[in-house]
Amino acid sequence: MAGIQLTGLASGLDWQTLIQQMADAERTPQTNLKTQQTTINNENNAYGTLKTELGVLQNNLTTLKDPTLYDSRTSSVSDTSVASSTVASGASIGTYAFDITQLATAAQRTGTSNIAGPLTSSNPLTTAGFSTDITAGTFTVNGSQVTIATSDTLDAVFAKISAATSGAVTGKVSNDKIVLTSTDSTKEIILGSATDSSNFLQVAKLYNNGTGSVTSTNALGGVLLNAALQNSNLSLPVINGTSGTNGMGEFKVNGVSITYDSAVDSMNDVLTRINNSTAGVTASYDSINDRFQLTSKATGDINIALQNVSGNFLTATGLAASTLTHGNNLLYTLNGGDQLVSQSNTITDASSGVTGLSLSVAIKGQANVTVASDNATISSAINGFISQYNRVQSLITTDTASTTDSSGVVTAGILASDGDATDLGESLRSQVFTQLSGLTGSINHLADLGIQTNGTDNTLTLSDSTALDSALSNNLSSVKDFFTNSTSGLAVTLNSFVDRTIGDSGTVTQKQTDLAKQSTDIDTQVANMEKLVQDDIAHWTTEFTAMESAQQAFNQQSAYLTKQFP
Repeated sequence: MAGIQLTGLASGLDWQTLIQQMADAERTPQTNLKTQQTTINNENNAYGTLKTELGVLQNNLTTLKDPTLYDSRTSSVSDTSVASSTVASGASIGTYAFDITQLATAAQRTGTSNIAGPLTSSNPLTTAGFSTDITAGTFTVNGSQVTIATSDTLDAVFAKISAATSGAVTGKVSNDKIVLTSTDSTKEIILGSATDSSNFLQVAKLYNNGTGSVTSTNALGGVLLNAALQNSNLSLPVINGTSGTNGMGEFKVNGVSITYDSAVDSMNDVLTRINNSTAGVTASYDSINDRFQLTSKATGDINIALQNVSGNFLTATGLAASTLTHGNNLLYTLNGGDQLVSQSNTITDASSGVTGLSLSVAIKGQANVTVASDNATISSAINGFISQYNRVQSLITTDTASTTDSSGVVTAGILASDGDATDLGESLRSQVFTQLSGLTGSINHLADLGIQTNGTDNTLTLSDSTALDSALSNNLSSVKDFFTNSTSGLAVTLNSFVDRTIGDSGTVTQKQTDLAKQSTDIDTQVANMEKLVQDDIAHWTTEFTAMESAQQAFNQQSAYLTKQFP
């Protein structure tokens, strides 16, 4: 079989093993290079981790060098039942006394009442004029069940009531109300039972009154919200007109166009169209008073403007002659001054003049709002910087340190022999813990904020938190300048240093590039060496194979001679 060689059959010499041993000996330089490559790759990985941590540190510095950090504000309200507050960066610091005397409400336009036509007793229940759909089923009159279908007319229902009660109760429509009358005026009409399945009595607004005559509590003729507009039982039917878009009807609410087709669209379709538009109102139908209403979605004393463009929708629905109920503006005083006004129940700086402060008012009353510097956020950013700076320095220390165990065995860190990493740690410390010049404030050193080196390594410690709190409370402008000064601020200069270290052309970036190239070069060297080894193996195999063939021929000849000359 190809590829299988049985060595030493003629010579008795295991020359294939010998070739492998010679090849392994020749690969010794490769092994050394691969060991060196492992070290290089480990160093590259270590620098990669360091670069990542320096990137996090740079994020911390980006926060610290942003001047808006030091304009962070908090706000608190003395009585949260009156209002809640939000505050923007840079808001004016102080305490503000608000006295809310009137809340903002929405304006409303109320159409004329009784715009629907009366009930029609000869029409099926579905088109008789009820504003609420009547369901088929049973209802009870004087203990007798009356079964109705939606296709029944009111006259048919009255006949069924009479039949069910053996003529004891009759019904009719009078002045747009249903009247049930007992033929014996001394006998009480009793309506309803727990087993009723039709809502007829409720929709007809018929309720027990202890007498022999029951009349609907309100007029019943209403707008059919789900029927086509022209069949919606309005006293004045809706028409499209001739000048609307594509022959459709059109009207405007607050300048926003609403179109309709009276033969296709229902009243609910148009109401939904209004509510979903940008007109800023909510349209509804009041079935009790038989009228339409438009309520502004915005509060304040503002108008709701209406205009028929084509057709008569606003006229037919009574909205053209609607009455405007003015909304209220929010009224309040600030620090006992003159009355101020807001159209909504939100007080913004546009109304109050307090920069960056917004108040959401819930009820009338008094509340003090205190705006202060958000020292906790600033302190957290400074502490976050210290923590990440220490993480970077600890990583450098671990990677560059050498340790000795109890047996005296020394273990070197991954970057122990790399002076660049040590220099980076020292440079960072020099950048951070130095006295800054060119600042406008009295703070020019981390020690002024209670931050010290710990004396044993390159890390920092907030040894005096009181000093930091005091600086933030009493000298915030100097703290801001210390970190953000565009020329010599600590966060600004340190951020530039880190960028020169890990940026596209940074020293660590270039270091990783060089290490990666060294590793790639070793791959090339090893590949070239291995090619020579493989060439030698092929050469040795050829030589030993020739030797084996010669030995086999000699053995065959010797055997022949021995046989001829015993």
